[in-house]
Parts: sequence; structure tokens; C-alpha cells
Amino acid sequence: MASNDYYETLGVDRDAGGSDLKSAYRRLAKEYHPDRNPDNAEAEAKFKEISEAYEVLSDEQKRAAYDQMGHAAFQQGGQGGPGGGGGGGFGSSFADVFDDLFGEFSGGRRGGRQTNTRGSDLRYNMEITLEDAFHGRQTEIRVPTTVSCHKCNGSGSKDSSKPSTCQTCQGMGKVRSQSGFFTVERTCPTCQGAGHVITDPCGSCSGAGRLHKEKTLSVSIPAGVEDGTRIRLSGEGEAGLRGGSPGDLYIFLSLSPHALFQRDGQHLYCRVPIPMTTAALGGTIEVPTLDGGKARVTIPDGAQTGRQFRLKGKGMPPLRGHAGSKGDMYIQATIETPVNLTGRQKELLEEFDKEGTARTNPESEGFMARVKELWEELKD
Repeated sequence: MASNDYYETLGVDRDAGGSDLKSAYRRLAKEYHPDRNPDNAEAEAKFKEISEAYEVLSDEQKRAAYDQMGHAAFQQGGQGGPGGGGGGGFGSSFADVFDDLFGEFSGGRRGGRQTNTRGSDLRYNMEITLEDAFHGRQTEIRVPTTVSCHKCNGSGSKDSSKPSTCQTCQGMGKVRSQSGFFTVERTCPTCQGAGHVITDPCGSCSGAGRLHKEKTLSVSIPAGVEDGTRIRLSGEGEAGLRGGSPGDLYIFLSLSPHALFQRDGQHLYCRVPIPMTTAALGGTIEVPTLDGGKARVTIPDGAQTGRQFRLKGKGMPPLRGHAGSKGDMYIQATIETPVNLTGRQKELLEEFDKEGTARTNPESEGFMARVKELWEELKD
């Protein structure tokens, strides 16, 4: 038995009422509960201590004895101590508190039976093209799911017969067992929380109230969607149990790789090979755009690999409901070295090379100059 003062243990005044005691106990029990403090002996001891204090102070007779005699009231020869036979007993004083506590720890609900259960949500993965994301698309998909049985209207009972009350839980949908300091409430294993059992099942769904079926659904993909965009179709998930509402269908979009374009948000990037002569002398090239058209790009003389040219407003449109204009398209120049040269072409390039100076090849000349400086430093 704990030797600490019970009032101090719960952190309440000596004239605290029943609601104050319950509130204090509930707060501390949640903090030190073993489920929230696994393998923590100190927390477990503290939980037992506050449980013992609440058991005594929540019982009028035990509290009166404690106020008069302290812990001596529950030693040998005294009244029934904590967990003993005096008063209303452990279960009656703790039941309502444990309804709250175990409901939170296990994720369950308070109260009686669950009369209906919402259907499960479904996920559908859809791959679309970059063009689909640019223009938007209307398409159809086929989804395997469960639907409410039309013959029994989802009740699971044949004709107009009604389910009978579950005898295991007496219609509550839950059963409670008590062991030591703990009262455990769990879903009734007979009716699975429904509170009733079907005695005359529907012949179409065999009492399940639902049927497996493949549905064809129309999906509208808005322009501007990105990879990972989620589209929700309300009520198109699995049918609920016992008249419960259906779940939702979530469509997750993924964009397939494009042969020409790479996307970054609302911007598009396209690597375009440019002939060496065009890069050296300057000129104009035509490039494709994602809307199916073409755009002209002016290449200045002396253009190098990696240079970007922006085409304003030729990128992706904003997603529906989002303000803003289209993104931009960036042309990334890649200078192409000639191949499969004829003899005459080689002669011309050799003549060009002989006429070359540091001004015509500044990057390569500058690089070699830096290499020579490095070699000189290493010699020294």
C-alpha cells in the first residue's frame, strides 16, 4: 500500500468533490497508463499509486475512514482496504473512468452498440500522360468494390424479417471483463459489435448486406494536375454495413515519362540539339510545344551548350481553382558536333582550325592557360 497522502497523490484539496477527483484521476491515469509507458516500471508504480488513491477517495465510506485514521484505516483490523470488499467495490467506482480511458487507448467509441459502420475508402492508381495533364481529360475506370445488396436494402435479412438481439452482449455490441485493477471492454465476438444477429439471412448476399461488384465510373481529370495529385469521388468506396454510409474512392495520379519534355511545377524543359554552324553563326530554329504547335527560337551567334531560352506562357496551366497564368517553357541548347563528314567538309574544318585564335575559342584557350599555370606552380 502506498504511504503517500492520497490527496497529494491525486493533486486535489481535501474537500474536493467527486467530479474533481474523477478529473484528476483521469488526467493522471492517462499520463502514467502502462499502454503509454511500455517497459517503464516507474510509470507503472505511479499508475498503481494513483489508482489506489482514487479507489479510496471515490468511495464515501473508505474516504471517511481515511480522513479519520489515515492509512491505518486499511491495515490489519481496519476496514476493507483498496481492492477489498468494503464499499461499492472497484468495478463500480472505476467503470465510467475506464470507459473513457480505454476508448482513447484502443481507438474505440464510447456508448453502446454500433448500429452501422461506414464503408471503407478505396484507392485507385491511374497513370496519365503529360498531354493529359496539360489539356485535362475525361475518362472511365472500372473499380472492383462492394455495393449494398438491393434485395435486402443492406440489412442482410431475408424479406422483411428483423435481426434478433445478440444474447452474448444483450444488444450492447460490447462485452466487459474485469481483472484486478483493470476493466477491459471489447467488441462482442458473436455479433461483431452490431448488437444483433441475423437469424434469416438474405439469399442474395448470404446475410452480409453487401455484394462484390465491379463499377464503371466517369473521372474528370482537370488541366494542370501534377504527379501525386489525389482526386476524391465521394460515396464511391465500399458500401457501409447495416445501412452505414459508403466510403470514398481516392484516385492517385502519376505522370508517365515524356519523350521530349521534363516538368518542374508549372515549367517545362526541353533539350534541343543545335547544329554547330547555327550555334556559331546564329540563326532561327523551330521547337515543338506541348499544345501540339511549334515555336520559333532565335539563336544568337556563339551560343554554347547549356544555354537556356525562355518561351513565356508555353508551360503548364494552373490547376483548377488556383489563380495564376501558365508556366514557361525553357529550351536547353545542346550543341551538336558534326559526324560522318565528307572529305571536303574535313578540309574546310582544317582550314577553319588554322585560322582559329584565342578569340574564337576563349573557353578552351583559357582552360589551357590555367593548366600551364598549375604546372608551373608544381615545378616551383
